[in-house]
Amino acid sequence: MPQVQTYGTPVREAQAICVFLHGRGQDPEAMVEMVCSRLDAPGVHFILPKSPRPAWYDAKAVDPIAGDTAAQLDEALEIVRTEVARAREMANGRPVIVGGFSQGACTTTEYLLRGGAGADAAILLTGCRVGAVQDDLPRASLDGLPIYATDSDDDPWIPLWAFQKSIHDFARAGARLHMDIVPGRDHGVADCEIRAIDAMLADIAAGRPPFGGNT
Repeated sequence: MPQVQTYGTPVREAQAICVFLHGRGQDPEAMVEMVCSRLDAPGVHFILPKSPRPAWYDAKAVDPIAGDTAAQLDEALEIVRTEVARAREMANGRPVIVGGFSQGACTTTEYLLRGGAGADAAILLTGCRVGAVQDDLPRASLDGLPIYATDSDDDPWIPLWAFQKSIHDFARAGARLHMDIVPGRDHGVADCEIRAIDAMLADIAAGRPPFGGNT
């Protein structure tokens, strides 16, 4: 059973539940500091699982998927499946959001594109597909799933071309995308990204299509 931290509105009072994954070498507390505590969105209960090792998987996201990476990614995806299923049960019909930062966003990307169920929307901050260009990666149907995805134009961990490849895969999978590329941002979360997440969460909590229904 993974270690899990929660943050925000108590689950019984929440209007939405969000499972959010940390990046490489981080922990749930880092996500509270970098993302959750900066949000104004009321009514959201955050579930923040911790990876069983310092990273969800040891390789870089754009490295070929070798045996160890595949096994570690499978383990990480099982944790996401477990927490999303738990969130869905607790939600009792309320919206469930999945997301993450950096390696957490990469892991969530694979969860979605490998057929992970149970999410009503996704927040992917500085992430991409896990695997090299030549890897034949799965691409499940996402059937209009609202996704907010971001990167920097010069991020040291997530190259822009890899981010754009994931956007291409999401588009081909039928997701409804809102995307930001933040010029000059370091490997972090900018204020403009926080404002966009706030708007998205407010729409979801109110039962409105995120971003006014625009992509």
